[in-house]
Amino acid sequence: MNFLRGVMGGQSAGPQHTEAETIQKLCDRVASSTLLDDRRNAVRALKSLSKKYRLEVGIQAMEHLIHVLQTDRSDSEIIGYALDTLYNIISNDEEEEVEENSTRQSDDLGSQFTEIFIKQQENVTLLLSLLEEFDFHVRWPGVKLLTSLLKQLGPQVQQIILVSPMGVSRLMDLLADSREVIRNDGVLLLQALTRSNGAIQKIVAFENAFERLLDIITEEGNSDGGIVVEDCLILLQNLLKNNNSNQNFFKEGSYIQRMKPWFEVGDENSGWSAQKVTNLHLMLQLVRVLVSPNNPPGATSSCQKAMFQCGLLQQLCTILMATGVPADILTETINTVSEVIRGCQVNQDYFASVNAPSNPPRPAIVVLLMSMVNERQPFVLRCAVLYCFQCFLYKNQKGQGEIVSTLLPSTIDATGNSVSAGQLLCGGLFSTDSLSNWCAAVALAHALQGNATQKEQLLRVQLATSIGNPPVSLLQQCTNILSQGDKIDRRGSKIQTRVGLLMLLCTWLSNCPIAVTHFLHNSANVPFLTGQIAENLGEEEQLVQGLCALLLGISIYFNDNSLENYKKEKLKQLIEKRIGKENFIEKLGFISKHELYSRASQKPQPNFPTPEYMIFDHEFTKLVKELEGVITKAIYKSSEEDKKEEEVKKTLEQHDSIVTHYKNMIREQDLQLEELKQQVSTLKCQNEQLQTAVTQQVSQIQQHKDQYNLLKIQLGKDNQPQGSYSDGAQMNGIQPEEIGRLREEIEELKSNQELLQSQLAEKDSLIENLKSSQTSPGTNEQYSATDAARSSEQVAELKQELATLKSQLNSQSTEITKLQTEKQELLQKTEAFAKSVPVSGENETVTATKSTDVELLQETKELKSEIKALSEERTAIKEQLDSSNSTIAILQNEKNKLEEKLTDSKKEQDDLLVLLADQDQQIFSLKNKLKELGHPVEEEDELESGDQGDEDDEDEDDGEDQDHI
Repeated sequence: MNFLRGVMGGQSAGPQHTEAETIQKLCDRVASSTLLDDRRNAVRALKSLSKKYRLEVGIQAMEHLIHVLQTDRSDSEIIGYALDTLYNIISNDEEEEVEENSTRQSDDLGSQFTEIFIKQQENVTLLLSLLEEFDFHVRWPGVKLLTSLLKQLGPQVQQIILVSPMGVSRLMDLLADSREVIRNDGVLLLQALTRSNGAIQKIVAFENAFERLLDIITEEGNSDGGIVVEDCLILLQNLLKNNNSNQNFFKEGSYIQRMKPWFEVGDENSGWSAQKVTNLHLMLQLVRVLVSPNNPPGATSSCQKAMFQCGLLQQLCTILMATGVPADILTETINTVSEVIRGCQVNQDYFASVNAPSNPPRPAIVVLLMSMVNERQPFVLRCAVLYCFQCFLYKNQKGQGEIVSTLLPSTIDATGNSVSAGQLLCGGLFSTDSLSNWCAAVALAHALQGNATQKEQLLRVQLATSIGNPPVSLLQQCTNILSQGDKIDRRGSKIQTRVGLLMLLCTWLSNCPIAVTHFLHNSANVPFLTGQIAENLGEEEQLVQGLCALLLGISIYFNDNSLENYKKEKLKQLIEKRIGKENFIEKLGFISKHELYSRASQKPQPNFPTPEYMIFDHEFTKLVKELEGVITKAIYKSSEEDKKEEEVKKTLEQHDSIVTHYKNMIREQDLQLEELKQQVSTLKCQNEQLQTAVTQQVSQIQQHKDQYNLLKIQLGKDNQPQGSYSDGAQMNGIQPEEIGRLREEIEELKSNQELLQSQLAEKDSLIENLKSSQTSPGTNEQYSATDAARSSEQVAELKQELATLKSQLNSQSTEITKLQTEKQELLQKTEAFAKSVPVSGENETVTATKSTDVELLQETKELKSEIKALSEERTAIKEQLDSSNSTIAILQNEKNKLEEKLTDSKKEQDDLLVLLADQDQQIFSLKNKLKELGHPVEEEDELESGDQGDEDDEDEDDGEDQDHI
């Protein structure tokens, strides 16, 4: 308050003194008037003064206005005036352009008044409750006031809203308001509310904000929409940027699929308004938020896959290859496609298959590279293409191989009809434009990043420098250009070409001893590097000296000592004599100390204000960080330490080879054990099948025994002397067939048993071979104890399983012999019966069996007749059920029609009640007017006068109004 009074005291006296008195009188009237009309008029007057006399109204009236909001909520008009007045006091939006000092004071005024207003947190809670009012004159100024509070002191107001019950939910209702002005201002309010507050962002997202915002964007026409689409996109960015929870919720809610129609812009040469360009920029940035390299790798990968599956990547590639697209949209689309494919093999493969709509069709990669090495193209576009190429090769060994293969002699198109990616990169590498040199060198370095195979393949590349001269290797040509230095006249930065070539060579030689050998094989390379490092050059050349030191350090660290003149020890002695170890390490440190090094290490995208800043590549900064320490240690190591290290390396290699040998051996044994386990499992299955077969045979034999005993008893009852013969006859009539089948099955069981025993013998021999191979001399000393124990345990388990199988087979064989003996006994009995009984009893046995057959036929006929009667009854019941179902369906239809009629009558009744209520309200208002005009009005509960009385009242009211006027 002291600050405000000081500002007020500094203003000139005169007319403002009169206005201050007027404001004071109005404030007194607001505070002391008992009539609502007087207070309303006073607040309306304060509103009209609040823009011009913001300070005076704010100091004197703010407390009274807050009191009005608390006490006069029943009158929407006075609440609206009070909210408008508070907005004029707090907001800085409509300030007139005055002097800089006054503008600063106005900004301070807004924050000071905001601080006074939110000092009592109940004021913000009161404002949130007022936003629940549907009245336009209350809700709209409330939204504007809360937005202004958030703009002035955002974090403090956010915290108050966060702890307020249902605070965020009330504000989310604004997006569902049917009045566009409130909905649009609600979007602006949520923009200010969600800025830099993760907790509120999560609440807003889970209040279905994504669904509502995407609906609004669709309703407004997607990218062709107006500023409302822009506001919605900014709010979506607030909700998703650096918020992994909301990003996951957005992906899981299938909202990525709804982004595809945004980019259906067609191939148009016109119709790109400024608003459409802005909207598409924001839409592309929103896609990049979801696949940013700064996000967790898992979240980025899942979003990339979703974008490919729903066709969003395909749509972006269509824009990429379309004609008539503005340059800034094309640049941003390239950057977006870059991050959608970065590190995602499926997306990278799709991008490699995209062709430009030309005749003949060319791969999109080739078309983009043509723009990168073309110095006439805008700088930002060339940077975007480089980033796209880097993202295409990131963790993509297949793509790296395809790019390098276009440089190899076997794949180059001899006819010259088509230009390959490799030819474009070589052309850029050796052009007279330094920026093209740098971009081509960095692009080629990314084709070698972390891929030792392609580093070796690139050594095969031969270049024809001029007619009549023999071809030289690509490595040699790079060193030749590097050694020429400033002799070649180039456009652009003086050191850019050399820095690019040195970065390419460092990436090429690192972790590739064969490339180091090729590099050292040229006797001019090492003297050139030592000469560059040893010279005392200017500050601009120190970076080149540092990179030369790094390249020489890589040649030492990854040297396999295959060249006698350039072994590690000799190179270190050369450094100590010509440069000095301390000086060498100091020059090496120039790289990481450069001001542009830290800038390039922050993010993968090459984002430079001008070409002169284009010095370092992001992936190269990682390589420097990795190699700087190990090269420093390698330089200071003595020859004895090097020898010890070499011995340790050899020992480790031998140990690794031994370990690899035994790993392979253990892997083979594991495979054999797995095969044995599978064989054991198959044997188990076969054993189980045999057991079930034996069980079935036993049950069948038991059934035959029971039949035999039953026949024996039946024949014994009929005639004791003849019974034995009939039993024998029955045996002779039925049993031989069964006995023959039993013999065949017993023979099969015997053959299966022999087969199983032969398989067991084979498994025993395999196990003995394994034991002999495991216990052979010379291997026990080097074989690890744990692996041997594991193998012996597995063999023991197999033996135990085979033993159980043997026991099971033995038990089966005993059962089979028992069955054979029983069969022999049965055969002997039948032969004895056949010999002892005469033939005369045969006719009586046949008669007895025929009688039993007749009884069975009679019982079967009776059962059939009963089944027929039951089926007839079932058919009759089914017909009755169908008729009842049709009756029920007819009744249900009639019931539905009656319910619809009842609903319609209820709606008509409700409409009549609403009309009657409106008429009552009109009559009541007319009576009030008559009372105010002084006419006596009779208080009646029933409207007996009808329409005529209403018309008379209206006529009288009109006459009184004319008299009053």
